[in-house]
Amino acid sequence: MTESVAIAERLSASSKQCLGVRGLSKFFGDFAANRDVTLSIDAGEIHALLGENGAGKSTLVKMIYGILKPDAGSMELLASSYSPNNPSDAKSAGVGMVFQHFAVFDALTVLENIALGLEGRFPDEALAAEILEVCERYRLHVELDRRIHDLGAGERQRVEIIRVLMQDPRLLILDEPTSVLTPQETEQLFTTLDRLSDEGRSIIYISHKLDEVRALCDRATLMRAGQVVDVVDPRQESTRSLGEKMIGERLNETKRTQVTEAHSQKARFTVRVGDVYPESTRNVVLTDVYLSVAPGSILGISGVSGNGQDTLFDALTGELTLPNPDSMVLDGEPLAHLDVEQRRLRGLLGAPENRLGHAAIPDLTLWENVILTARHTRGILKNNHLISGTSAKEFAEEVIATFDVRTPSVNAKASSLSGGNLQKFLIGRELLGNPKVFIVSNPTWGVDAKAQLFIHQMLLKLADQGASIILISQDIDELLSVTDRICAICHGRLSRTFSTEEMTPEHLGALMLGQEIDS
Repeated sequence: MTESVAIAERLSASSKQCLGVRGLSKFFGDFAANRDVTLSIDAGEIHALLGENGAGKSTLVKMIYGILKPDAGSMELLASSYSPNNPSDAKSAGVGMVFQHFAVFDALTVLENIALGLEGRFPDEALAAEILEVCERYRLHVELDRRIHDLGAGERQRVEIIRVLMQDPRLLILDEPTSVLTPQETEQLFTTLDRLSDEGRSIIYISHKLDEVRALCDRATLMRAGQVVDVVDPRQESTRSLGEKMIGERLNETKRTQVTEAHSQKARFTVRVGDVYPESTRNVVLTDVYLSVAPGSILGISGVSGNGQDTLFDALTGELTLPNPDSMVLDGEPLAHLDVEQRRLRGLLGAPENRLGHAAIPDLTLWENVILTARHTRGILKNNHLISGTSAKEFAEEVIATFDVRTPSVNAKASSLSGGNLQKFLIGRELLGNPKVFIVSNPTWGVDAKAQLFIHQMLLKLADQGASIILISQDIDELLSVTDRICAICHGRLSRTFSTEEMTPEHLGALMLGQEIDS
């Protein structure tokens, strides 16, 4: 008998159903985050949970994992009543969860981080041996003595998954597990998930990447406005039909149809630097960077996570200043020596990948967060250097209305918004500042199909109005849809730039791996 078969037999329950959710509801004041939700997960099933940002997916899985208590309804796990009071109860019952934002400590080793997630265990040789057994069984390679700050995103996720698997879960919840993974890492993750499924373990898979859902999942529950609207076999759907069922309306394809003659115009923003050293040793050093963007042009920069994108963003936006002012020039003015605020005053705005903590302060309200970047351009900071709360609230309301941000009011904290709604708010905050140059990193990371389409349309509109845009992204489809020109970053070096029209996914993938392409 193989080990997988033995595990599957041990995990099998008298009922085929692993998890049953009946009539679950959760209210925040008068707002129904979940209303009468019913869900069934079979043993060994990989079950997708789909919906727009704010559809209620996160609230539902937080109740399953014991972070939130339902106001109504009931749950069963392995044919027994299930009502966790906290995540510790959920883990004891056999439920594990890997969150979208990793909960690891950078200064600790892999072994120490895994031990922290296991009650009563210590980072000793016995635990290390058990971890290595799990790694071998599920083909998850990690080096236990490495510190987390030295690991890439895919390796960090492996640590999270191993930590959960060490708890021997019957049900595993994964929230946007491939959002920061390379194609190769995604393929490896799917191999691991298939093996878990073969053993009889069940998986709830939350993702906005519908092509992955179609390839991996057995069934998909679709949520909208806190309610279940359909349960489908994703393999019988196209990516478009699945997206349209999810949002309840037709999706129009986004494509850069009005390609300007911008690439033949004089560049508005040019960058020509040698080595750029990041402030953090975790980030990659840049080498021999050259790029230029003309008015009305969208330059795409692709790359596997961890190849210098963070350093590049910081250097372009002014979080890193450079000693030679002439190494960056905007409309003829040198600015490499200027800081973020000085560059913003000259029309160079940026939106980083990390929403909470970098682009926004979690515990501040939305109107307070607009002050961080828009105070000089929207009349928020008066001549007497006092902040006008009224102007800040008016601007926040304009962003919310223009970008269809789902939130009770401008007084909501940034941390209370779903990932996609916060992203729309932050992108809108910058776009309504009328930038001359807009630098954005992974603008549609973790957002639903409708929000992706809207953000892409707004970027195209901004370019059509004459702005220069640099789009740093890991999403190949995104880059091929909205850019005029594309290059790739690998190990801190930029490839030469190609017209998007001559680029294919295969060519771009090769560039991302550092393979130069013959013209």
